[in-house]
Amino acid sequence: MLACDLVVMGQQSALVEGFVHRGIVPDSGAVHLLTRIVGLRKATELLMLGQPVDAEECLRLGLVNRVVPADEVHQAADALAVQLAAGPSVMLALTKRLLAVSAESPRERGFEQEAWAAELNSRTADLHEGLQSFAERRSPRFRGR
Repeated sequence: MLACDLVVMGQQSALVEGFVHRGIVPDSGAVHLLTRIVGLRKATELLMLGQPVDAEECLRLGLVNRVVPADEVHQAADALAVQLAAGPSVMLALTKRLLAVSAESPRERGFEQEAWAAELNSRTADLHEGLQSFAERRSPRFRGR
């Protein structure tokens, strides 16, 4: 869940970093990812105490993007997937890369990467479709090109 781009959680759900309850050192990037999402102090608490965190607290901490009734989780996740699939895929991939770089790089490197991505994206049909649809006041029809 920590490595997901977008997370939908049911209202009655809770998350537990259960490593401590089994004497296991956190793995699979849990320390790295959790620290970047919630900060050092909260990550320390979650990993060392292993207490359940309810859905509203997960939302407040930035661990999840949306909290919905339990019976709507799959529908909400599917809606996000459909929205992303209909989007400008090259731009979305470049944005994902920029987000990863920004978490690990100084500001200047981030700006360099943004310029590189903007130049690359400027050659896509999707960008031109997005600009044309704006000028024509209609919804864009992205094709992933």
